[in-house]
Amino acid sequence: EICDCCWLKQKRGRREVRTVMDFEDKTTKELRAYIQDHIIILDGAMGSQIQTYNLQEEDFRGEFFKDHHKPLKGNNDLLNITRPDLIEEIYTAYLEAGANIIETNTFNGMWF
Repeated sequence: EICDCCWLKQKRGRREVRTVMDFEDKTTKELRAYIQDHIIILDGAMGSQIQTYNLQEEDFRGEFFKDHHKPLKGNNDLLNITRPDLIEEIYTAYLEAGANIIETNTFNGMWF
C-alpha cells in the first residue's frame, strides 16, 4: 500500500514505513552531499515572470490548442507547448542570475 509521503509495507504482521529517502538515486545523493557545503539558489516566481509579458489568449492557444472550446488565457502550463521560447527565456534569465536549480513550469497541472 502506498500513501502520499511514504511507502508502507506489511512485514511479518507489522507495518514497516519506508520513506522515499530510502530509495534515493545517485543524483539525489549527490545533491544532498553538495548542499552540505553550498548555498543552493532556486529559481523565482515563474507566474510573476510570465505576467510581465502581457500575453493574450492566442499565446496560450498556439497552433495546438487553436480550436479548444474553453478560454485558456492564464493556464501557464500550456506555454510549455505553445511558447517554449518564452519559457526558455525566463529560465535562462534565472540561471544567468545565479539560480542553481530550476523547477518545472507545471503549477496548474490540471485537465482542461
